[in-house]
Amino acid sequence: MGLTVEVVHHSVVLLVFSVTFSLSCTMFELIIFEILGIMDSSSRFFHWKLGLYAILFVLIAVLPFYLAYFAIGTIRLVPQKQHVKVMIAFGAWCAILYLFWRIGDPFPILSPKHGIFSIEQCIGRVGVIGVTLMAILSGFGAVNCPYTYMSYFVRHVTETDIQGIEKRLLQTLEMIIVKKKRVALAKRESLRQARSVTSGGIWSMLKNVATGSSTENVSHLKQEIGALEELSRQLFLETVDLQEAMDRIDYSKTFKGKYFNFLGYFFSTYCVWKIFMATINIIFDRVGKVDPVTRGIEIAVKYFGIQFDVKFWSQQISFLLVGIIIVSSIRGFLITLTRFFYAIASSKFANVIVLCLAQIMVTCV
Repeated sequence: MGLTVEVVHHSVVLLVFSVTFSLSCTMFELIIFEILGIMDSSSRFFHWKLGLYAILFVLIAVLPFYLAYFAIGTIRLVPQKQHVKVMIAFGAWCAILYLFWRIGDPFPILSPKHGIFSIEQCIGRVGVIGVTLMAILSGFGAVNCPYTYMSYFVRHVTETDIQGIEKRLLQTLEMIIVKKKRVALAKRESLRQARSVTSGGIWSMLKNVATGSSTENVSHLKQEIGALEELSRQLFLETVDLQEAMDRIDYSKTFKGKYFNFLGYFFSTYCVWKIFMATINIIFDRVGKVDPVTRGIEIAVKYFGIQFDVKFWSQQISFLLVGIIIVSSIRGFLITLTRFFYAIASSKFANVIVLCLAQIMVTCV
């Protein structure tokens, strides 16, 4: 959201992103209402269909068109006239719509009972893209979340290491300053000699040669300065990495850091177990009937004598667990993506970036 506020000033982009975010939150809220049984079933069904039609319209018609429109605005070779950009964006939108429809051909989405132009066809194709994006986000989160929070992956850094890198950085900067002073003095000396030659003629030039007064090789000094500046940049990045590693070490010693470290181990074990069981089920052609949460509750009820509704609480805990995994995966992905966007963000690309975020968000919903 910081990127949206600081860089994006186009009212249409802000409106589209706000509507997309609101519709996504509404759909998520309706899912929670359905699980908890809040509101009347007919009211939930009406708002569910209304939200689906609205979100499909935004996903298929609004977002691709404006993405193409603002992406065309970043291309210098395309004439930046309003009607030209609209015509090209409309053509790109037709191509995107064709590709969107062709995605569903390899999958058994088409049903004679629903017809070709129906909401089921759109939802099926969006589901294919959404599941693919969620798989990518889940894979990213499965790697990024433990790497970020688990103390096992924390780089061992001491204050001595940071001080040593900072000392080398300061020495490199001092060398750059000294060589730049020599370049400035050499240029001034060259200018003085040129003036003396102009005023004194050939005798002054011969005198300078005879006394051995010559300027330093300025081009060689500039090459050395360029190499030192590149070294200073690398040392600065290394200093930042070491400082971040030190911050991670300090954070891992806090209560919150220990809590996230435990969650990292827990979810890593859970993911490994799911991968192992999925592999076993594929090899032996087994169909899983009980999820790990329900099985764990059944074991707790059987061996520890805990009395509560297994069916109800297994559904709630499974929903909470899946929600935590999804939120942590998307959060980690968006944090990394936002850093990349901040690095390349400009007045031209900001609109495209925000619309891409909205497209990813609404597709995953």
